[in-house]
Amino acid sequence: MNWGLISLIMLVVAIALGFFRKLNVGLLCIAFAVVLGRFSGFKEANVISGWSTGLFMMLLGVMFLFSIAQTNGTLELFARKVVAMTGKQTKMIPVAVYLMTTFLAAIGPGTIPVMALTMPIAMALAAETGISPVLLAPLTVLGSAAGGISPIAPTGIIGITLSAAQGIKGIDMPYFYNSLMAETIWATILYFALGGHKLKTEKVLKQSDLPPFNRDQIITSIGVVAMVLIVLVTKANVGLIAFLVGVILLLLKVADERKSISCIPWGTLVLVCGVGVLMNLAIKLKGIELLAKFLSTLMTESTASFIIGLTAGIMSWFSSTSGVVMPTLIPTVSSLMTAVGGNVSALDLVSAITMSAHTAGTSPASTGGALAMAAYAANAHITPEQQNKLFIKMFIVAACGVFVVSALAGLGLYRIWGI
Repeated sequence: MNWGLISLIMLVVAIALGFFRKLNVGLLCIAFAVVLGRFSGFKEANVISGWSTGLFMMLLGVMFLFSIAQTNGTLELFARKVVAMTGKQTKMIPVAVYLMTTFLAAIGPGTIPVMALTMPIAMALAAETGISPVLLAPLTVLGSAAGGISPIAPTGIIGITLSAAQGIKGIDMPYFYNSLMAETIWATILYFALGGHKLKTEKVLKQSDLPPFNRDQIITSIGVVAMVLIVLVTKANVGLIAFLVGVILLLLKVADERKSISCIPWGTLVLVCGVGVLMNLAIKLKGIELLAKFLSTLMTESTASFIIGLTAGIMSWFSSTSGVVMPTLIPTVSSLMTAVGGNVSALDLVSAITMSAHTAGTSPASTGGALAMAAYAANAHITPEQQNKLFIKMFIVAACGVFVVSALAGLGLYRIWGI
């Protein structure tokens, strides 16, 4: 029996049931994983291992800290002050978010830490201004991804190192340029397609209309800034540092512990990590590999970069770009070039893999989308039905992004640097 194919079907059915029956998709995925694991011969420990402890701890830590900032009004007041700075130019908020995250990721911390640090703020802005999270969340992810391929950022270093191991050298800056180009093109398309250029507000906030930060809010702001600096300088795990800072803030009595914990979007955390439980089995049962192999049968000299990009993007909808997709696919580049022949470019293939996988990070089953779901649920207090709708919308954005960025590879744009 083809358990790989069955696992993919189960994933689709779980998402569909969650949408139409208004149930938490994560809970459904766990239930399906129990059944799939039992009949496909996996032990219960294998099923449980699909719950990503690392992702859960990062999400929980960041959400815990920012729930403190939400409970005592720090996050809302900060968002309102940012909105007041833009005046009627609300349309500039998405642009500012994209540029800020690109710069921060490029100077060293990389993609994931910057997403974790900026996503709660971006989602607070979305809740305060009414800007759709389907626009603001992807721009936060894409900006972090664009800068994250810098030669001094972790993901960029991983890509360069994996390429060098195959004798592919001298791609450092062209690789980074491709990242900036690809993510910016897709971000621009999203900005206009989702009406970012039409954003405006009738009610103009003035700084003079807003109260100053009080004692608790000032201490909380210092704590958040301290967390950011510690993560940027030491490269420490953002979730663990967030827990540390959060506990210190509670000791300083800047917020009520029970209220802060109750503000954590537990349902969203279960949704995101629960999907991972079923997805882990799909990977172990070679469901994703089955899909990738099907795509590879379509590969020719003219379609190689498009197909490999599409494959990377599909894999990254459900798994880590730097931890799974890049280490799996980049080592195949040399053999692919030999098999396909012709004028296939190494930079083209490596870029297609990385950019598509990064763009897929807006999927709510991946880290970037998961952060967005959790942060927006905490700020906007959305219902389970709204949560499931947001899940599907963000997945659609991720799917469209993978296609567009892979198409850029197919058009040869990643070869314009002459390597």
